[in-house]
Amino acid sequence: MDLPFNTELFGVNINIHLILEYLAFFIAYRYYVFLRKRNTDVINTNNRLSIILGAALGALVGSRLVGFLENPLIEFTLNNAITLLNTKTIMGGLFGGLLGVELAKKIISEKHSSGDLFVFPIILGIFIGRIGCFLSGINEFTYGKVTTSAFGMDLGDGLLRHPTSLYELFFLIFLFIALKTVNNRLQLKNGDLFKIFMLSYFGFRFCIEFLKPNVFYTFGLSSIQILCVICWLYYSKFIASLLLGKHAR
Repeated sequence: MDLPFNTELFGVNINIHLILEYLAFFIAYRYYVFLRKRNTDVINTNNRLSIILGAALGALVGSRLVGFLENPLIEFTLNNAITLLNTKTIMGGLFGGLLGVELAKKIISEKHSSGDLFVFPIILGIFIGRIGCFLSGINEFTYGKVTTSAFGMDLGDGLLRHPTSLYELFFLIFLFIALKTVNNRLQLKNGDLFKIFMLSYFGFRFCIEFLKPNVFYTFGLSSIQILCVICWLYYSKFIASLLLGKHAR
């Protein structure tokens, strides 16, 4: 199969990445609904809907803000403005969604942790979306640097590059299984599973960024890597509790 993968339906070019993005949202939400029915949710339905709204708004703002920060020196033209409005990143979406949830919980005075039910649907959603990124090859800025390693693939420009989207797909499978195992075998405090997910995924993304041809750096780090550091600082107390073995009930 050649990359980028292109297909047509009735003579119309199909944007497979966009289709998979919408599919990721739909399937992830249905999976969340399924899990909520199977588990006792300590948060009532009205508050849960408010939390989801806060997450959605925070993710919308965060994904585009961090997407802009990945290339803040872009020349301002109408076409570039439209491109910026469409630029988004899952990392900004996750962290923006986190902040949106915390703000929503303060507004509605909800004290319970709310993230655990979202963990596995989020992983599934990211996985489906990353398939679209991989199939898009060099059409999506998620590809890796040129490499001479055995992992190099031609993503559409005739050069052998790190298939970073493919690396992430394998990591997400591992993370899903690992977190399922942890959740089943350990008695975690409410909210700890989500924190472990965030630290794990942001840790992976910090490392994988070194394999990407980023063009804008601050202190030698990309915007995504700086966000990863911010996330670790945000959860610094939890990291300390993990090191001290205080994360279990």
